[in-house]
Amino acid sequence: MFLKILIVVSVFCFSGAFAKLDEVFEWKQVKFEWPNEEAEKIAIENGDYVPENNLPLGLVRWKDKLFVTVPRWKHGVAATLNYILLNTTEKSPKFHPYPDWNANLLPKEGEDPVENQIVSVFRMKVDPCDRLWIMETGLADILGNPKLVIPPSIAIFDLNTDKLIKRYNLSETDIKGEDSFFANIIVDVTNETCDKAFAYIPDLGGYGIVVYSLAEDKSWRVKHNYFHFDPLKGDMTVGGVNFQWTDGVFGVALGPLNETTGFRTAYFHALASCNQFSVSTQVLKNEILATDPASFDLYQLEGIKDDKGQSSSSDFDVKTNVLFITQLQRDGIACWNPRTKLEPDNFPLVVQDHEKLIFTNDISIDAERNLWILSDRMPIFIYKQLDPNQINYRIMRIKIDDAIKDTACEA
Repeated sequence: MFLKILIVVSVFCFSGAFAKLDEVFEWKQVKFEWPNEEAEKIAIENGDYVPENNLPLGLVRWKDKLFVTVPRWKHGVAATLNYILLNTTEKSPKFHPYPDWNANLLPKEGEDPVENQIVSVFRMKVDPCDRLWIMETGLADILGNPKLVIPPSIAIFDLNTDKLIKRYNLSETDIKGEDSFFANIIVDVTNETCDKAFAYIPDLGGYGIVVYSLAEDKSWRVKHNYFHFDPLKGDMTVGGVNFQWTDGVFGVALGPLNETTGFRTAYFHALASCNQFSVSTQVLKNEILATDPASFDLYQLEGIKDDKGQSSSSDFDVKTNVLFITQLQRDGIACWNPRTKLEPDNFPLVVQDHEKLIFTNDISIDAERNLWILSDRMPIFIYKQLDPNQINYRIMRIKIDDAIKDTACEA
């Protein structure tokens, strides 16, 4: 009897440990706002739109728009860069291609790409200057018959005009042959330094970070042992699917600006690893220093997140000084306050759901300090097949202060 009571109490306490998530959107399959029904019909007939091959992956909010990416993992992706209007009352709204349909359509054989061509985007960032930064992989049908449609590039859109204002093709020295894979971009800028922005692009396959200076219109590649994966942490099981990955440096999040030095701390991790590292952006922004092997000791091991702490995306809330990190094998999101030592006891889960948070692929903090979460069951999508009759993709939201209340992060 005592054991039964203990179990009941434990379950009760555990279930009440997490703040409630706001379940904003959900989809069985992604649908798009086509120009007309005929356009959708033709796209399906031609194989340009295969509903089950469209997997939402990255998200970021700007005012009343929530941008969502759909990378071209497989053939039949209708549009890779999209938005949802947040004033919608629909639970499963259609995706609006951004900036328009024409930019998202793959050029046919013999056609040249349009000026604002977008081929395949994984993650993106909105900066304080009302600009949308995307890392364009340029690669279509990644898991099938990969084709490089345009070179890997950084593209920047003015969100007030929806115009492409800058495209920068990565240089040959930024790319490590066929190993390189760019699935993220982080922007370092304030609303007072719009013309002096920097972007950090992790190369998860080539184990490096590409740094781009907008003012210099120049990029350089940074190498470090900490950018590699941990061979002991590449075996994972998510959503009942076991797989082995070798993804290196993946998530990068920027801490608050140091008013004295003018630099930030960049917290980073490889996906196939449970370690968390950091380096000052003073190192990354200085090409000579960043590419000098003598800078090795300027990087720091912050600690171990959890024995099953493999992570994809991360984001930093400056007001509370808290880093949020996805937890792929734990079906949730965890937090860490860098004022404390990074160890499992100081790395609590703030949300967890073994059904609704299967593969938390991306997170993003908006201007109102909401933490947005996108889960998409990606291992099932890649290695098996998603059930079109059940909810596969979810976008959720939680207030930062609610998420960290009564946790070790509330320091």
